Amino acid sequence: MTDRTSRTGTYLSRRTLLLSSGVAGLSAVAGCTTDDVPSNTDGTPSDDEAEPRTVADHSSPDLEKWVDEVPRPGVAEPAGTKDGQPYYELEMNEFEQRLHSDLPPTTVWGYDGQFPGPTIEAEQGEPIYVRWQNDLPDEHLLPVDTTVHEEMIPYDIDGVRTVTHLHGGNVEAASDGKAQGWFTRDFEATGPKFEQKDYYYVNDQPAATLWYHDHAVGITRLNVYAGLAGFYLLRSDHERGLDLPDGEDEIPLVIQDRSLDEDGSLFYPSAVSEARGGDESYPETSIVPEFYGDVPVVNGKAWPRLSVDPETYRFRLLNGSNSRFYDLELLEYDETAGETGDAGPSFVQIGNDGGLLSEPVEIDGRLEMGAGQRADVVVDFSAYAGETLLLHNDAPSLYRGSDDKNEETKPLPEIMLIDVADASADGGESGGETDAGTDDDGGTTGTVPDELATVPDLPVDAAEQHRHLTLAAGSDEYGRMKHFLGNREQPSGYALDDPVTEEPELGTTEIWSIANNTGMSHPMHLHLVHFQVLGRESLSDYDRETDGVDVDSLESPEPYELGWNDVVTVDPAEVVHLVVHFGEYEGLFNDQTGEYMWHCHMVEHEDYDMMRPFRVRPSDDAEAHDSEGDNSATDSE
Repeated sequence: MTDRTSRTGTYLSRRTLLLSSGVAGLSAVAGCTTDDVPSNTDGTPSDDEAEPRTVADHSSPDLEKWVDEVPRPGVAEPAGTKDGQPYYELEMNEFEQRLHSDLPPTTVWGYDGQFPGPTIEAEQGEPIYVRWQNDLPDEHLLPVDTTVHEEMIPYDIDGVRTVTHLHGGNVEAASDGKAQGWFTRDFEATGPKFEQKDYYYVNDQPAATLWYHDHAVGITRLNVYAGLAGFYLLRSDHERGLDLPDGEDEIPLVIQDRSLDEDGSLFYPSAVSEARGGDESYPETSIVPEFYGDVPVVNGKAWPRLSVDPETYRFRLLNGSNSRFYDLELLEYDETAGETGDAGPSFVQIGNDGGLLSEPVEIDGRLEMGAGQRADVVVDFSAYAGETLLLHNDAPSLYRGSDDKNEETKPLPEIMLIDVADASADGGESGGETDAGTDDDGGTTGTVPDELATVPDLPVDAAEQHRHLTLAAGSDEYGRMKHFLGNREQPSGYALDDPVTEEPELGTTEIWSIANNTGMSHPMHLHLVHFQVLGRESLSDYDRETDGVDVDSLESPEPYELGWNDVVTVDPAEVVHLVVHFGEYEGLFNDQTGEYMWHCHMVEHEDYDMMRPFRVRPSDDAEAHDSEGDNSATDSE
């Protein structure tokens, strides 16, 4: 397998890339305009550029940076038990929370009065029940575009539709949080896929950093932006035995971007009819293709700072933004001059979406995170006592791979400051080359073990199916950007509610090759399963008519893509090959059948229309399969 030194930059010039690979996209950034470049109806790129479209100019208030300390999310407590298992009730509600000390309180949504919601801490092998209770107002906090999936969404009902998805959960279909399984306040109205009030999470999978967030069809972007998201940490005895930093030295950090008004209220843009020459038929409130805010928010605080001791910490990083990518690095920082210096401590990645890696990986340079991805990292601050560090991002908003640092759109470079305390008077610095031990605060410090977990390789030669899948783009009847998912039979893509086309069988292994025919990167997420990344190749070298993959000819996955993933970034004009097993594998994960989703995790794309169902059918059960097949047209999302 060849080393990966770059992505799209090795294939095409940026201009050629845009013209040959579809949509550049309309970026909903304050004061930013880009061009739409639709694909042809057969999924091949188009050379015809559409007219530019704009959103209302907006800039957030000029806030003083680095004023507020990063808060730590609260921890959810069970309300009781059900069938002998912990039972949680988390209520979605509207409340005010101060995002910055210089702003009035902001009206947000969250779970149990918290944004982000309280962290659920579960134990591997010990199931729990959760009732996600909707107690939101009748009217949405943000403008709703009623033309999005108007054929399947009852916009005229009272109340806000929500449904919570446990992202990364290897769970039963009835508890997956289907987009059409929504419900309103007190379950007064429910969607066609709603099945039960209490969700059952079996937790029979490796310990990992999971998260929960809203997934209601057509308004996921708005519900998540309003604040409906939180951490779900699955722990295990094996993980505790590694003596990784814990207690006060383990910090979940969700990175998001927002735009704010002078009164502290959330601003979310809407495309305007002037973009279509004043066309009166253009929706007054319209979805935008992507959203990029101009204020970083970490754990619910804007432009925050984090105080640490000169020892080793464990950061559970989550990209919880709507659309934004991050390329992260710690840099030395002169706060007085507002200038960055040399590189700071490196990230040592110990886990990603699906749990611990087999061995730690020191990130050489920057850590890429697409929307929905998690990175479990350890950072040793012992050599930086008394210094200030900046968590720096150099990914532009319109992301086309880590090698394309274009200047066309607005980046969000400064995410968070980290203040490292002075070393103690007795010289008791932690970390370095010493063995792991316990500090006075109950946290653990020291080096990371050379071996973290057993991560078996999924055998490519055991794959029983090779699925050739496509990312495509086009436009709707108003000329608005719209993204699609397709396959070899229909590369231009299907509608969300078209019949199911992907039906893997329980217990089988498959190759999924995802070809990006658009002009931007997409973080692709599969529900239920975790997969392994085989590698990448140029779209120009890819033959979608040939099954099977020569892994040795592919560009190797990035080090942080090793192990189990549930989100993978697919850059423009490239194909990413995955190997996926559906069901238990060598004692890991568990068997589930039924209908799930796969989609882009840029939630504006997911809403319109870059999401499709897949169905895991029972193995060696022709009768059950035939019964499900009869309902293919009606059971799809």
